[in-house]
Amino acid sequence: MAFLTAVNGATPGRRFELNPSKNVLGRHPDCNIILDGAGVSRYHAMIEGKGSAFVIEDQKSRNRTYVNGEAIEHPTKLNEGDLIRICDLEFSFHDREPQVLLDSGIVSRDSNRDGSSFGIMLVEDDEDDVNARSFTSKFDIKESQSGTLLTTSAEARLNALLEISNSLGKAVSLEDVLPKVLDTLFKIFFQADRGFIVLRDPDGELRPRWAKTRRADQEDNARISRTVLREVVETKQGIISLDATADGRFKSSDSIADFRIRSIIVAPLLDSNGEAIGAIQMDALEQRNRFEDKDFEILLAVANQAGIAIENAQLHDQMVERELVEQDLKHARMVQQAFVPSQPLKVPGYGFFHFYNPMLQVGGDYFDYVHLQDGRIAIVVADVTGHGIAAAMFMAKVSSETRFALATIPDPAQAISVLNERLSQLMVERFVTMVVTILDPETGEVVVVNAGHMAPIVRTRTGELVEPSKEESGLALGIIDCEVYQAAKFTLEPGELFALYTDGINESVDEKGNQFTIERMMGLIASSEPVVHNVGQTIINQVTAHVGKAAPFDDMCLVVVGRSKASPRTI
Repeated sequence: MAFLTAVNGATPGRRFELNPSKNVLGRHPDCNIILDGAGVSRYHAMIEGKGSAFVIEDQKSRNRTYVNGEAIEHPTKLNEGDLIRICDLEFSFHDREPQVLLDSGIVSRDSNRDGSSFGIMLVEDDEDDVNARSFTSKFDIKESQSGTLLTTSAEARLNALLEISNSLGKAVSLEDVLPKVLDTLFKIFFQADRGFIVLRDPDGELRPRWAKTRRADQEDNARISRTVLREVVETKQGIISLDATADGRFKSSDSIADFRIRSIIVAPLLDSNGEAIGAIQMDALEQRNRFEDKDFEILLAVANQAGIAIENAQLHDQMVERELVEQDLKHARMVQQAFVPSQPLKVPGYGFFHFYNPMLQVGGDYFDYVHLQDGRIAIVVADVTGHGIAAAMFMAKVSSETRFALATIPDPAQAISVLNERLSQLMVERFVTMVVTILDPETGEVVVVNAGHMAPIVRTRTGELVEPSKEESGLALGIIDCEVYQAAKFTLEPGELFALYTDGINESVDEKGNQFTIERMMGLIASSEPVVHNVGQTIINQVTAHVGKAAPFDDMCLVVVGRSKASPRTI
């Protein structure tokens, strides 16, 4: 599966899967990859699959599209690792799954090669691991030009420790902390050829997160021993080996043998609770440049500082990610609010009241007023299973499909049957309960089609409560595609009203777990002054008081429709 990885912007490291056919990049909502950046055109660029390859083409954008720093004039084939720049946004292209996904791009400084894209693979040490040994031919490790053991003075080491302490205190994100740790360690350990930082992921697995090499002739693939690192993390004890090739602990390690690693030091990274969150490994390829005991002590000291700094950086990154999610949810709530009416209907001789409140930022409850061509009005209330983004997205689909079915099929029962067939074919493993009431304002006749929902509660002029469509109710939408729905009818006489609601109203619970109940809601409808707004607001006030300080249980939706006693006065 080919994909793009964001190098910068609001979400660096975010992955965008590419469709095998066409992928449009731009700021228009219809684009496959929506870019929120200054100067980005509505349809800026397109990445298209051509057989096993992908080709990028600029869509006559104002600020052009760049690949590896060059503006493209014609369709250009993308290769693994190519950098795509659109205005100030940059993405890397990948046409295969990496063995390890790391954070950002390679940065070169002086003669050192460092960065999180340095290809690292953790391997289990096994003498019979033929695949691991097959990497040997990819490395060309030259003899050191130095003939003496490189060491640093005590003063230089102290200054480096002070530097790392100061640097880590200022770093706030992992992308700042991790390179600073290795940069400083290379200043302390002149004999080190390579450095690695591995961290535990949420599943407890060790993942390489940053690497640095001193020599420019190192390849972009490196293997380090998962066995050694796991032991350090699990025991919370460091390891030093003056001669790794002769050390019994590494006798089966292909990573040691393949790269002729002569000396190695590994230290655990501990968080503020003393739990191991990863490890730092430094290794040397030259026997005369091996590490000493004092090096081991310094690495442990650095690891103690680095562990806390990494923990803080992870917390910072999680906070930033949560803020981005919250921002997305706020935008999603605004979009969802556009799918439901903002104001009650104004129809001569009738009154309307509605209340809609999702449990989370977005929800799965839905209601709508749909004006039909023959002058009738459809009042729809529905409840999608589940909560949150997934339910809200499905609700948006239900909204559009419901409007289309009611607008194109005159018979309400047939319209809901067709709607059910369309939703069933989506295969999204979600279903919808729905009640549709079709009101004829001229006659007061109401046609009800019920798909597994609570029936309308009708208050007659005598104060009696009835529930039309309770017997005719069919299955919820989206369960089976062949369900045939039936309609029920009643006439809304002057002075009568009816209420539609979702189970977030009657099943709302207080701090002790007691439900509000349908019976209590019916009692309020029967006893309240028969005015639409009064009935609706009384129910909401009572539900709110019942819930109190308890956490929201479900999305809530209530619609009340009434006919005035003296038409055409609107109540």
